[in-house]
Amino acid sequence: MFSYMGRVLELDLTKGKATPMTLSEDLVKRFIGGRGIGASFLWDLLKPGVDPLSPENVLIFSVGPLTGTSAQSSHRWVAQFKSPLTTTYFRSVGGGFFGAELKFAGYDAVVVRGRAERPTYVYIENDVVEFRKADIVWGMTTDATRDFLRDETSKDSKMVVIGPAGERLVRISAIVTDDMRTAARGGGGAVMGSKNLKAIVVKGSSRPTIYDEDAFREVVKEQVERFVKNPVFERLKAFGTDGSCYPFYTLGHFPTYNFKQLELDNIEAFRIENLTKYMVKHYGCYGCMIRCGKVFKLTEGPYAGVVWDFPEYETHWSFGGNLGITNVEAITVANMLCDKYGLDTISTGVVIGLVYELYEKGIIGRKEIGGLDLRWGDPEPMVNLVRKIALREGIGDILAEGVKRAAEALGRGAERFAMHVKGLELPAYDPRSAKANGLNLVTSPIGASHTMGWNSYEIAGIPQKMDPLSVEGKAEITKYVQDRVALIETGVFCTLPWNRWMMDEELYSRMLYAATGIREFNDVKYLLLVGERIFNLERLINAREGIDGKYDKAPLRIVKEPVPRFPSKGQVFEEEILLKDYYRARGWDERGMPTRGKLNELGLSEVKPASTRIDVK
Repeated sequence: MFSYMGRVLELDLTKGKATPMTLSEDLVKRFIGGRGIGASFLWDLLKPGVDPLSPENVLIFSVGPLTGTSAQSSHRWVAQFKSPLTTTYFRSVGGGFFGAELKFAGYDAVVVRGRAERPTYVYIENDVVEFRKADIVWGMTTDATRDFLRDETSKDSKMVVIGPAGERLVRISAIVTDDMRTAARGGGGAVMGSKNLKAIVVKGSSRPTIYDEDAFREVVKEQVERFVKNPVFERLKAFGTDGSCYPFYTLGHFPTYNFKQLELDNIEAFRIENLTKYMVKHYGCYGCMIRCGKVFKLTEGPYAGVVWDFPEYETHWSFGGNLGITNVEAITVANMLCDKYGLDTISTGVVIGLVYELYEKGIIGRKEIGGLDLRWGDPEPMVNLVRKIALREGIGDILAEGVKRAAEALGRGAERFAMHVKGLELPAYDPRSAKANGLNLVTSPIGASHTMGWNSYEIAGIPQKMDPLSVEGKAEITKYVQDRVALIETGVFCTLPWNRWMMDEELYSRMLYAATGIREFNDVKYLLLVGERIFNLERLINAREGIDGKYDKAPLRIVKEPVPRFPSKGQVFEEEILLKDYYRARGWDERGMPTRGKLNELGLSEVKPASTRIDVK
């Protein structure tokens, strides 16, 4: 199998047994790789109704056919599981070097099952797989764990690890790589923690074989040329996603004060010229010429001396605008703590935003929150709360459950101020300011994830402009973008260059065919069908759990409260109209379920109702 390693490694933690299996060629043709094969594995292996924190949950790590090749920006890895945060199907994507190293070790995917009796890490070096004691690193931060495990294995090894948050089953905990890239959303860290799995460490010496090396070399050359010629390339290379903070605020995103969307004092702090003064180093993931990663150095104030990975757009928002905070130094420290403890910065900032607003409204008092005085714009209690959440201390024990469960536990009407869809905290985009982007947040199988369908037409005006405030035509464009992202994540590509149209389906098709020699991949229509097939299968996994269109709901604030600031002043999210149109465009019924006719069209006719909760008509 050209460009694939042709093997899947099953790790049974209960038995301490590793079993290599053959990757089916039919599976590859139907789902390509990455997110596609992971969703297929979960459909086959995950029993409906299991507790996400039980040994019966299944955790998949997968890469794609272009991982470990010379293709640019295609070396990410996908983690898939039943989420302890949302109880839905979940996919979370990470970067760095782990994905390529897993491929070099000879595997296209790793399937993790069961639960180890004691803290364990797995060391994979090509065909040798060892289950090792992790007692000494249990309780350590992610960076300390990395250093210890490299001493025990190889200085060149790559790994995914969890921090103290994952060990404590914090439902917003992340899976973190050795270079601090994260598959952060959905509580994957807690899934690893529930399995007593501290880390998977990988060292490999193989390389994928290309079907047509000359053709592949030429198409990669064309990819590089397209990257360089794209007007966004140099901006991403220089500033990463930091360059989006101020412009997106002016477009009605970078929401403020827990989505109250009031004007943010000192928004100038997030102008790129004020952020670049912190940048001291550029870096990137494996095989990516964009190198959007940056390192921040803090030299003033109470956090002077801290040097850490830069807060990206979402993190500047979650610990910044979302809380009325413009102190970049404090935001950087909060980001560092999330990386070290293993937390999702988006979810952590949003759940902190909940208690800031509840405190403002007098719904909770200082005694309940350990004496903290939560004032919008004050960064000190925010940093304190990050630690409390990671370690489940005091009020942090409630907030560690995520914004939906925390609001339910606190009661007194707190649910109205909990900003989530399906239990997943909203990201740094307001559905009222871009309706197709909002429709994606509401209908995504994993909840409010912008990465499942970031709408470049509305937000960036590329490849063509679309009125973000109109509801017309939003169903079709949302469907297209979601299917496109599902396709992208079979590669496994980073969505950044795709969102900026440095890549497209036609170039991907030629790249895939040259790499694999699989005839079906030389057809753009077929590839888009695969993307739609993956998205519908993910919907079916949720349906099997009893999750249907009733869960496609935006927070009440988004539906009922008009935005008070320009350019979206007066706007609400027209949920009912948009959803009805979306289900029609998808070929789903009024409950938001794929019809039997749609499944036949997608080649999913063999999908049988594996639970009485599924009723596909």
